[in-house]
Amino acid sequence: MSEKEVVIGGGQGFWGDSPDAAIDMIKHGNLDYMSCDFLAELTMSIMQRQKNKNPKAGYARDFINILREVGKEAFEKNIKIISNAGGVNVEEAVNQIKNVAEENSLRGYKIGYVLGDNLLEQLPKLMDEGYEFINSDDGRKLSEIKDSILNANVYFGKEPIIACLQRGANVVVTGRAADSALFLAPLMHEFGWDNNDYDNIARGIMVGHLLECGGQASGGNYDYDWRGIPNMDQLGFPIAKVTENQTFITKTNTSGGRVTEQTLKEQILYEVHDPANYITPDIVADISNVEVSEFSKDCVEIKNIKGKKRPENLKLSIGYHAGYKVETYLCYAWPDAYEKAQYAADIIIKKMKRKNLKAEDIRIDFLGLNALHLDVANMDKNLVRNMNEVVMRIAIRTLSKDEAKKIIPEIAPLQLNGPPGSSFFGGRSAVQDVIGLWPTFIPRNMVNLTSNILEVK
Repeated sequence: MSEKEVVIGGGQGFWGDSPDAAIDMIKHGNLDYMSCDFLAELTMSIMQRQKNKNPKAGYARDFINILREVGKEAFEKNIKIISNAGGVNVEEAVNQIKNVAEENSLRGYKIGYVLGDNLLEQLPKLMDEGYEFINSDDGRKLSEIKDSILNANVYFGKEPIIACLQRGANVVVTGRAADSALFLAPLMHEFGWDNNDYDNIARGIMVGHLLECGGQASGGNYDYDWRGIPNMDQLGFPIAKVTENQTFITKTNTSGGRVTEQTLKEQILYEVHDPANYITPDIVADISNVEVSEFSKDCVEIKNIKGKKRPENLKLSIGYHAGYKVETYLCYAWPDAYEKAQYAADIIIKKMKRKNLKAEDIRIDFLGLNALHLDVANMDKNLVRNMNEVVMRIAIRTLSKDEAKKIIPEIAPLQLNGPPGSSFFGGRSAVQDVIGLWPTFIPRNMVNLTSNILEVK
């Protein structure tokens, strides 16, 4: 008897990612599962603001569009789809999935969904009970911003997703499930791994880590040899083929891109601060001795991943209103583009001092020169002198909208009232809300996650 194999595709890397690779792998990937990651810290806050304006918003509509395109085919092929596209409005996402299933006459289609990660309404009570929710970055207490909170969502793990799969779900939609849990859950469901099987759980987490960012593991955003990636306009996303003893990463042969030792090494190190202690809700993974080897073209084996006991607490990501911002741009042309841009920035700062601007942050960047590389940018005199053009970007953050407005009327006049060779683009700047992130932790026993099934009749 041949060894059991489970095939999982990584269908999305973020909210707004291309749907092409997801559609391709449903059609040509011979999948058992496709997991789609849509969420990030900022995404949750944006979704909450959308929901505040419209009670039917707050989820990733892109996911519904993917289901409209290939949901019926996935159901007919028995490909189960898992996603955290529910954002802060899982119930409405379920309603939309139900509509798609009914439109396609998918009788018996089971929609699994997980509730309980959204703690926005519980936070005041928990704070009254003495929980301080200390900011893990700077040690402040949450009470300092309690009136500015927009959203509060727990990063949770595999358990409620597995429960949905055990009840026969064809699709599972969640809120802030950890990215890797979307991939670990089906592997534990299929192989029956025990909660104490740390090494296999860590292997499943690494499958998730390699697939959760979509095309970044198959030639997209590839630093080593981006010129050598074929057909990037049809970039395929990574697919994992997992057995009890082996893990391979590949892609469809109908898509562009490449899966190589080097593309996967770049993804392995992405967002990993300590390779020996990669912390997730389900396990602490040790990838410090991971082995990556090319098995065949576009097929790479991953080995030697170890696991340790999961953490006691869960990460709680809180978004809050952190004030207002204005950002604007002025472009300066050769000759002496950088010198002109610097001079313009100096003019604006002097004007803001006369207006007594009260800003929490002021940032000035020179795009095309040192906006990305900052203090390590090449500032050779000849290079700087011969820059064809430099864009001066200035951004401010204030606590009040009126303070932020002070800078707006000072930008456009610099086309005629400042250094020569300037152009103003992007239209008149506007004041925008700023969303801040408050990272903290919460004991597991304070979070009540529920698994639910809705069957389409």
